[in-house]
Amino acid sequence: MKYDIALFDLDGTLVDSVYDLYIAINLTLSDLAFPIVSQRLVESWVGNGVEVLVKRALSGDMQVSEHLDESLSSKAILQFYKHYEQQVGEYSVLYQHVETGLAALRGMSKALITNKSRIFTEKLLDKLALTSHFDVIVCGDDMAKKPSPDPLLFACKKLKVEPSKAIMIGDSKSDILAAKAANIDVIALSYGYNQGENLKDYNPQYLCDHFLDIIPVLTQR
Repeated sequence: MKYDIALFDLDGTLVDSVYDLYIAINLTLSDLAFPIVSQRLVESWVGNGVEVLVKRALSGDMQVSEHLDESLSSKAILQFYKHYEQQVGEYSVLYQHVETGLAALRGMSKALITNKSRIFTEKLLDKLALTSHFDVIVCGDDMAKKPSPDPLLFACKKLKVEPSKAIMIGDSKSDILAAKAANIDVIALSYGYNQGENLKDYNPQYLCDHFLDIIPVLTQR
């Protein structure tokens, strides 16, 4: 086959987890007497890790305020961790056909590459019975986050595969940029958390609208 391993993003690619994040963010904002925000806003802010998400919520904007107090940010992040640990996986659901698609790829080595912290990643994977699908799991607190190529290259090394024989599947600019920096082909999925950007502008090798659309790409010879 053209590809020996598939590297998957988590949130926005396999799992719709925004409602958990939305609740945890608003509980955090309420604790700090900040105005709560809409689910749509939270969805537009997802993709760069928890710390950035919390800072965007405190700023009320995609662009983190340059006047944001560091001690306030640190306090808010700790509060968010507390709330999210209780919340993670409660309302998260697999996107349509994810289970079918992963089962169809049972014979292919797979890695999960997420910017989410390991404590939350493992809890979410367990709740949704996804853990067994992956040979390697690389989380946001293991090393540099996407768009760094480091986690993708680490997964290739662990699975003893050249980057040219790997493909990344994700829903955001960070996934595409990480793959390009690692010289790895990438499938961009249009349905996830793309922060309002047109992923086509970043020239992924493949652009798919549905999860099952990735199967012919991954199994081509």
